[in-house]
Amino acid sequence: MKLSRAEYNEIARFTEQLRPTRQCVKMLKDRFPNHLQSTLLSIFSLEYQKRIKRTISKHQTSEAIENYFQRYLSQVKMHPSSSVLLGLANELDIAPSLMARIILERFLQEQEDSVSSKQVVNEMLREPSLIPDDNLAYNVYQCTINDCCYGPLVDCIKHAIGHEYEVLLRDKLREKNLSFLDENQLRAKGYDKTPDIILEVPVAVEGRVVHWIESKASFGDDHSHRNYLNEQFWSYWNRFGPGLVIYWHGFIEELDCHRDRGILLKDCFPSDIVTLCHGTSQD
Repeated sequence: MKLSRAEYNEIARFTEQLRPTRQCVKMLKDRFPNHLQSTLLSIFSLEYQKRIKRTISKHQTSEAIENYFQRYLSQVKMHPSSSVLLGLANELDIAPSLMARIILERFLQEQEDSVSSKQVVNEMLREPSLIPDDNLAYNVYQCTINDCCYGPLVDCIKHAIGHEYEVLLRDKLREKNLSFLDENQLRAKGYDKTPDIILEVPVAVEGRVVHWIESKASFGDDHSHRNYLNEQFWSYWNRFGPGLVIYWHGFIEELDCHRDRGILLKDCFPSDIVTLCHGTSQD
């Protein structure tokens, strides 16, 4: 789904009042019923991550951490069966999984009288039953399952969705009988930085030559697309020639402005692929 920048900005402004909980998905869909849920959730995730990057430093001072930890201890003592950390995260407008990490690191520091390794903390966030405190384990678990932007569960889901769309892309290419090399095959040949697909025989899409295809299981906004251009797309263009980027959850239509320079944007697999060797449409 392609959106104008004005449409995107309207959605982005609405997300400012939302928290990264399961309820935000319903609120977004109710407010923008004509947009795909996957598109709305991807936009919210992008905007919320920007918000967190702007504010996270104030939550990571020693004074703030100690204040949050003491508040947690006090509240969990009074309400041991409540989701104390989740409520605290929503009150302070910080992602629940990040709040869980802050409190867990502070708890382990007190238990061990030293700073725990990142690996130990990550393992406990992935598997809260490893936490040697039942109340904290429960609270960390509640933060993880109720966070739709951060945390090990979200990372796992994003990885699975990204893989799913890469498989879909390969299946679509095989349906068109197009010969290609995927990222794993390219790395086996010694390439260190590659797009998801290199076409062994270039094709044309909407009159534009395409040598490579990159799959993005996300929405393409100004910030992420600019980063991708600088860190990936232009280097692909320099090495392999013009290519196609598929933002499966849509993009801001004004960003599709580099066609003449060799980067084409789509929000789905193109239906009008023409092989350059025969000049005939592949149905």
